[in-house]
Amino acid sequence: MSDNDLDFLTTLEAVIRDRLDNPHGESYTASLAASGRQRIAQKLGEEGVELALASVAGDRDEVINEAADLVYHLLVMLQTQDLELGQVVARLRERHAGNP
Repeated sequence: MSDNDLDFLTTLEAVIRDRLDNPHGESYTASLAASGRQRIAQKLGEEGVELALASVAGDRDEVINEAADLVYHLLVMLQTQDLELGQVVARLRERHAGNP
């Protein structure tokens, strides 16, 4: 994985923020956010279960698809709560520092 791959998460986060700030009828992101926190949480949970099931089935392509869906829905949930992926990364770093 390259830095460019990880940088795309920042780009995607900015796209999600823009769609939340400037919603239009064709945006799934805006529609999902408008449906409320409960629906976003439901989608996040669904994607997590689908990822787990794909993993058990051993379907690598489906694992990638479901992992992508999970990351996207995680980013939407974070943005709707005025949180950023960087804050999650910072917490992971803190935890790692405590467990060499």
